[in-house]
Amino acid sequence: MRIIVHDYPGHMFPLSLSRALAARGHDVLHLFSASFVSPHGELQRREDDPATFNIKGIALSGGTFDKTNLFKRWEADIEHGRLAVTEIDAFKPDWVLTCSSPLDAVKLIQNEVHRQGGKHLFWLQDLIGIAAEKIMRHKVPVVGGLIGKLYVGFEQRLLANADAVVMITEDFRPFVPAEQTNVHVVENWSPIEQIPLRPKVNAWSTAHGLAETSNWIYTGTLGMKHNPGLLLKLAEENRNDPSFRLVVVSEGTSVDWLRENAAAKGLENVVLLPFQAVEDFPDVLGSADALVAILEPSAGIFSVPSKVLSYLSAGRPILLAVPPENLIARIVLGHDAGLAVSPLDEDAYLSAAKQLAADACRREVMGRNGREYAERTFDIRSITDRFETILGD
Repeated sequence: MRIIVHDYPGHMFPLSLSRALAARGHDVLHLFSASFVSPHGELQRREDDPATFNIKGIALSGGTFDKTNLFKRWEADIEHGRLAVTEIDAFKPDWVLTCSSPLDAVKLIQNEVHRQGGKHLFWLQDLIGIAAEKIMRHKVPVVGGLIGKLYVGFEQRLLANADAVVMITEDFRPFVPAEQTNVHVVENWSPIEQIPLRPKVNAWSTAHGLAETSNWIYTGTLGMKHNPGLLLKLAEENRNDPSFRLVVVSEGTSVDWLRENAAAKGLENVVLLPFQAVEDFPDVLGSADALVAILEPSAGIFSVPSKVLSYLSAGRPILLAVPPENLIARIVLGHDAGLAVSPLDEDAYLSAAKQLAADACRREVMGRNGREYAERTFDIRSITDRFETILGD
């Protein structure tokens, strides 16, 4: 088969699927946005990549764009979609998989692949329509709710018109239109072979002065569905501990907010770093005494933070402030890989952090449990089998 995987952010796990499909003889073109600032996987061909695999970044005419400006983001999504259509027209795929892709771009992609007689798989990572409705109600009073509802309907039509839908959690099923019957569940994974267990004292931690400190690390996107105030509270609570470091590896306006507020409060235990090279990622995670993830209550039904799957692979304990109904909270608690509390309960969040900080043996057991779960679950061979069966059907 000729397959395009359109993974807008360029994340690690869709890339691992593209490479695995190509290794089985499929002609695979992996497309991503070269203008979207995000943590990336290996976005260049490797020496061991098969000849049937290719990868290409789609760059906008204006370079990167302001993600907080809703109009400019909409314009960027349209331009990206048009450029993706050009790639589809040239490649002529049997299937196009869209993953974490803006709805306006997905519409153009879906129309083009159907025009050519190919098929579209909607890989449902987030319920973007519901997220848009919540954001628009907040950002644009009065008419924002109406615009948001239009996006909910827009997403529903795209899902209904797709030739197949892959959801990352059964929790999304009530939001998939009833007329769409070709629906499958494949939970996300982390490419565990790319995240070997690393000692805390490593080249990266040494270079950043973190080899001998107590490091609580957040890495990945920090956007509208995350409350950076919880991270700041963790640093405030530990301001008198000379060994404590809150390390945030991310970029964007929330990081700017953290920088300004940490300075205003005189917090010297906050370390802010930009996204790191993918080859350093195992060392970044290995440098942690605990790995931290947060998710706003309103995002509990429409988002599953995939960064935590990488955390599990790294063999480090996890501190979650996420809605208890979220799939990732159920995984972490169900396998005793960390602690999870509601993002609305600040006292419980700080108490959970204290529990982890005080018990090194428990942290070690939780980290080991997380790694064992990842080794059992994140098998790219069986995951590729699932996708091949879906595409074959």
